[in-house]
Amino acid sequence: MAEGGRLLASILKRMEVATVAGATTKEIDNLAERLILECGGAPSFKGEGGFPATTCISINDEVVHGVPSAKRVVKDGDLVSLDVGMVYKGFHSDTAATVAVGNVLPEMRRLMKVAKKALKYGIKKARPGNTFGDVGETMERYVESQGFHVVRDLCGHGIGRHLHEDPQIMNFGRRHKGAVIKEGMTFCIEPMITAGNPEITLASNKQTYKIKDGSWAAHSEHTLAVFKDGCHILTKADDESEPSEGDDLDKE
Repeated sequence: MAEGGRLLASILKRMEVATVAGATTKEIDNLAERLILECGGAPSFKGEGGFPATTCISINDEVVHGVPSAKRVVKDGDLVSLDVGMVYKGFHSDTAATVAVGNVLPEMRRLMKVAKKALKYGIKKARPGNTFGDVGETMERYVESQGFHVVRDLCGHGIGRHLHEDPQIMNFGRRHKGAVIKEGMTFCIEPMITAGNPEITLASNKQTYKIKDGSWAAHSEHTLAVFKDGCHILTKADDESEPSEGDDLDKE
């Protein structure tokens, strides 16, 4: 999973670079599929629950499961969430990031940064002996402190030989509640947040979840493994650091 995670992180970086005004979401999806196949992997998402593509590309008020299309053109000022999964040597990894395209509004850029920071806070809490309630409570508390909201109807998940495994990992919770985090666990933490009311609705394509009131959304995700010394990021990019003491909300 660590080997596949490193490869997938580099693929997501290539997708981010390709997410520019004028590109179609299908072009970005085609790039990801080509890179996945070239490294000896296979798309995790394609066919999962009837999903037709390799990646989920969600724009502005779309939270997750945006379906790539040759007719969907990325525009200057868009907030684009990229979500990609790969099965490599029998094990899955899954990662996501939100990209600000061109001249986005300052509040949209702040939303994107808060989602990324919430993920860091959640990862810092994901260590042996803590609970998934500790993880969710920390992320929600930070997001709410910034004036945004977590989407409560979608969640992270266990991962390994299957893309979606137990447990479900909510982006909210109560301290010391829920399943205890143990050494050897592998799972995905993925805060999905919005600038407005977090209620979601399913789009007419029966795949894409959108914010019901049309507010912007942002999404950030890593695949993680729990060791004795804490949680290690398996989908960490080469230029990305592990969470530090400064990424512990309770110590700020």
